[in-house]
Amino acid sequence: MDLFEALEKIQPASQASYAAASRHWNSLGKPLYSLGLLEEAVCRIAAMRGTVKVTLDKPGLIVMCADNGVVAEGVSQVGQEATAAVTCNFTHGGTSVAIMCKRAGVQLFPVDIGVNADLQNPGVIDRKVAWGTKNMVNEPAMTPAEVKKAIEVGIDMVGELAAEGFDVLATGEMGIGNTTTTSAVLSVLLNQPVERMTGKGSGLTRAGMERKRNAITKAIEVNKPDPNDPLDVLAKVGGLDIAGLVGVFLGGALYRVPVLIDGVISATAALLAKRLCPAAGDYMLPSHCSKEPAGQLVLEALDLRAPLQADMCLGEGTGAIAYLPVLQMGLAVYDEMGTYDDANLADYTELEEKL
Repeated sequence: MDLFEALEKIQPASQASYAAASRHWNSLGKPLYSLGLLEEAVCRIAAMRGTVKVTLDKPGLIVMCADNGVVAEGVSQVGQEATAAVTCNFTHGGTSVAIMCKRAGVQLFPVDIGVNADLQNPGVIDRKVAWGTKNMVNEPAMTPAEVKKAIEVGIDMVGELAAEGFDVLATGEMGIGNTTTTSAVLSVLLNQPVERMTGKGSGLTRAGMERKRNAITKAIEVNKPDPNDPLDVLAKVGGLDIAGLVGVFLGGALYRVPVLIDGVISATAALLAKRLCPAAGDYMLPSHCSKEPAGQLVLEALDLRAPLQADMCLGEGTGAIAYLPVLQMGLAVYDEMGTYDDANLADYTELEEKL
């Protein structure tokens, strides 16, 4: 679907359904609000779906895979060849998130949206927009047309999976150098110093960190992205994997499918999507707070609180998949627990303490 057509069609989630789900929680035979953020998440899913009867029975994980030209600046411990290798390994079940998906009963969808290799792997979904981005230190990472197309890939992926009955989607990414692009995007969007936004990614020496910070600083100076234009920021200092995930978040809002945010890269895509369409924020669910320096800051910018604090920073969707079974357990309580009326007991009453 065309990006701008999708933006016009997205509607806010149903506050009436949220309120109805909240009333159902309060009728259950347990102390009020005692499942905390799990209760809030289920209410938000009800609002997304427009009904108090919701399911999380058919989960999927979309992993956007792409290369980044900025790797030429020595910002990563490994080269671009690792992106292709790991992307193919998703189909063999050998990656961290593939193992977690098998345990959690989640179907994994690796998408080649910009890997700089001819993968020739039938298990990888080929949606290649370009063979990686250009080096943002010297020029914009992508053209506006490439950004638009990559976002539309994400929107269409959600549409296809929603039509197949997937009722919750998680987001993941794979792309050597994508913590560099993420730090650049967040530095611009949040008006924060590069040093505060930049972490070690998959592991760097002090010299490597200096190269990474210098590359981000120079890329911002050369390209001058407009912080008030998410598409401009994405094109100039972003990545194809991030752009694809922007589309997944917008697609979740368009097709009313809850989408789980993973770590800082996924959250950056969520922030871009929300800046493009504020109503899209209604359809995003946090999972964990990334160990990356910007992890908490980007969640605050999204006005979200992470239910898991596990010092994870792997990416691939691992944090989102770790949270999904917890969320499903919360929904099981919502669906299966009896009410106070069932047990012939008086309801808990919400009391206002007077000091």
